[in-house]
Amino acid sequence: MHKTSAWPLALLYIGLVVYASLYPFDGWRDQGIAPWFFITAPLPKYWTWFDVAINLSGYGPLGFLLALSALRTGRAGAPVLLATLAAGLLSLAMETLQSYLPVRVPSNVDWALNTAGALLGAITAALLERLGAIDRWSQFRARWFVADARGELVLLALWPVALLFPAAVPLGLGQVLERLEAGLADALEDTPFLDWLPVRDVELQPLVPSAELLCVALGALIPCLLGYCVVRRVGQRAVFALTMLALGLGAAAVSAGLSYGPNHALDWLSLPVRVGLWTGLALAAALVWLPRRFCAPLVLLALALHLGMLNQAPASAYFAQTLHTWEQGKFIRFQGLVQWLGWLWPYAALAVVVGRIARPAAET
Repeated sequence: MHKTSAWPLALLYIGLVVYASLYPFDGWRDQGIAPWFFITAPLPKYWTWFDVAINLSGYGPLGFLLALSALRTGRAGAPVLLATLAAGLLSLAMETLQSYLPVRVPSNVDWALNTAGALLGAITAALLERLGAIDRWSQFRARWFVADARGELVLLALWPVALLFPAAVPLGLGQVLERLEAGLADALEDTPFLDWLPVRDVELQPLVPSAELLCVALGALIPCLLGYCVVRRVGQRAVFALTMLALGLGAAAVSAGLSYGPNHALDWLSLPVRVGLWTGLALAAALVWLPRRFCAPLVLLALALHLGMLNQAPASAYFAQTLHTWEQGKFIRFQGLVQWLGWLWPYAALAVVVGRIARPAAET
């Protein structure tokens, strides 16, 4: 029996699959036919390699994580079969529910490809386990991280993925206040509760360059500090910080390339952003010797300051147009997998760090 991060990651991935499969969650209607009609429907005449790839790859990680969690905990006798069956049933449920959504089309081919992708992922996990790669990861994890690092490792693994969704401020996750207010206003429209919403006397003001610099610096520092809570040694912390910042910059560049085109993948590196990145790197280097018991409170402070500044600034009109491109155009499926991560990652980090502070310090 082993503690593994694969199971919480699998649960998170299931939630993201449900969101991506049922987005945009409105316009539900009954077509007057059985919702599972697609199972015996004729095969579609038109398909693209993109559809094949996205359906295979979308469920591949799920099959991998489900099989890996079963292998590491020793709770299943046939982990590949059970992981494939679970993922296949999830895909069947999603395709069935899509029959009630006007903008989604259930497909037996999608179901088959999703199940096949999960099978490939589960087989990959079993092969890696047999070849000893998972044991080597366990040994690496024991050398680098404290024993109760599962929550932090899950968050750190998700941080680059969360950055793939366009952010108004580079590395600025958790900017939800403006959208939350708009969503509440829409939900309460034509109800007496609309008057209960607070009204600001002054509209949100854009960040000045110095504030943007600080937000970027904190956005780069926070995952480093979160890792410092669980990384064992100073030298390992230095390698970890450089790796995380490289992953963050790469994810931000990929996001910009997807949004504006490959030629504009680095256009977001304005002067305040560049200075902020160097400032974040300098702070991460200066704090690399900080004892672990002081890292968690510092993460809370950095998160509170970061979220407070971000949520006092509006999204620009240009950024809003970018989001429209993602949410209504060719990224409609992909955006569901990362949008909520970008919104909720800092708040999940707050919960994990508070939990660490509340626990007695037993690790060395």
